[in-house]
Amino acid sequence: MSQGPSHVIVEADGGSRGNPGPASYGALVRDPSTGEVIVQKGVTIGVATNNVAEYSGLIAGLELAREYAPDASIEVRMDSKLVIEQMAGRWKIKHPDMKPLAIKAQSLAPFGTEWTWVPREQNSAADALANMALDGKPVPLRPSEAPAAPGAGAGAAVAKGPSDQQKAMQGWGAQTEPPTQLIFLRHGETPHTVDKRFSGSGGDDPGLSPTGEAQAQAAARYLSTIGGIDAVVSSPMRRTQQTAAVVAESLGLDVKLEKGWVECSFGDWDGHTFAEVQQKWPDALNEWMASTSVAPPGGESFDTCARRARSARDGLLAAYPGKTVLVVTHVTPIKLMVRSVLQAPMTSLFRMELRPASITEIHWYADGLASMKSFNLQPSLL
Repeated sequence: MSQGPSHVIVEADGGSRGNPGPASYGALVRDPSTGEVIVQKGVTIGVATNNVAEYSGLIAGLELAREYAPDASIEVRMDSKLVIEQMAGRWKIKHPDMKPLAIKAQSLAPFGTEWTWVPREQNSAADALANMALDGKPVPLRPSEAPAAPGAGAGAAVAKGPSDQQKAMQGWGAQTEPPTQLIFLRHGETPHTVDKRFSGSGGDDPGLSPTGEAQAQAAARYLSTIGGIDAVVSSPMRRTQQTAAVVAESLGLDVKLEKGWVECSFGDWDGHTFAEVQQKWPDALNEWMASTSVAPPGGESFDTCARRARSARDGLLAAYPGKTVLVVTHVTPIKLMVRSVLQAPMTSLFRMELRPASITEIHWYADGLASMKSFNLQPSLL
């Protein structure tokens, strides 16, 4: 069996006709780079509740991912707010029937698994598999054609109550709890920034240039004006610590270091320009640009960086619910956060540009929604 993609999306659903009543689940594993369904499953489970069926679908999806993409990082997408919030650790698991199912799912989910709530219309493929099983129709393990893409309609015979889409469109609508606001500040300019050199966590770790110090001061003035920041977290690299110290002093806050926010390691390429890398490592560069699972020689792939950045983000969401946190970090972690919120392909990282000391703000809500409020805002130009 081939190793499979380095990152996959698990889509899962479940429900019963009667709640409790005859129940089933549907689960699939999708390659996000192509949209292709790698493997799928639809199974009846006798008489059960909606929640048991949903958890059963999640477990089946994680088991499929482990079998068919054993080394991949995972994003789980479900329209069950209960399951997503409980698995993300933001809601407590109170019902005794749910606890063993949640423990089983947690044991199958690799470290750094991303938990994403989606409206029911975006989970129609898994819903269709659940209905096929409950209707007694065979569900092929490897489809010749993928189930309906997220957003396409599907027969909804499984009763699940009011649609989450009716309650709140993704990124819109009233929320009952304030979001956790993460304000991402890229560090100020360094000598490597000017020369456009690779400058990762394994390199010589340059400090701010005089221009970079001025940019940090401008960011501090802007952030002091908007106010409301509860905590400052920084990558432990030199340039981010210097930028964070300037801002934190103006805000009257301490700086907490978090290594999950360090820049991606570029290995042998650190300190070199793109043109130099293209000349010295042409084949390796082409492979790196073709797949985010490929690491530079002696470095770190974007997929690996994404896993630790998601873990660092989840830690902040758990530690500062409903608060505003300034995260002083680097280009790659910020791009990865933007990509995640927009549900864009990983290759979108090569299509974004972030200026030194620029600000990107993302809000994460307790119901699993997220929205980007600003991108690449430059306080030095305000």
